[in-house]
Amino acid sequence: MTLELAILAPALLALLGLVIAAGRVEVAGAAVEQASAAAARAASQARSAETARQAAVQAAQSELSGQGLQCGDLTVTVDTTGFSATVGTPAQISAHVACTVRLSDVSVPGMPGSRRLTADTVSVLDRYRSR
Repeated sequence: MTLELAILAPALLALLGLVIAAGRVEVAGAAVEQASAAAARAASQARSAETARQAAVQAAQSELSGQGLQCGDLTVTVDTTGFSATVGTPAQISAHVACTVRLSDVSVPGMPGSRRLTADTVSVLDRYRSR
């Protein structure tokens, strides 16, 4: 019985580590998706391209910190070309959020130390507001 436990214990611990890592990646992925949506929404409510960029970065950082996710490298990119469209024509803003999540504390053999997660979201600008 002791020999069987000695053989199976490392395999079970490795499996548990993989489950924890997979759960962490899934939760972090959902947080990055929500941050991308918040960034796009905040940018679409701004009145200019520069304030849209600032609002998007602030919204993404706020959403990620609210979710308890600490990114090693956070990148928020906003496409604000929709602000140049004339009033009355459809326009949109897109936000791209990329976050590097640390996995090195899970300590499973063969597991990478971090994983880069990305999300893209598009939000529509009001067609008849001043730009």
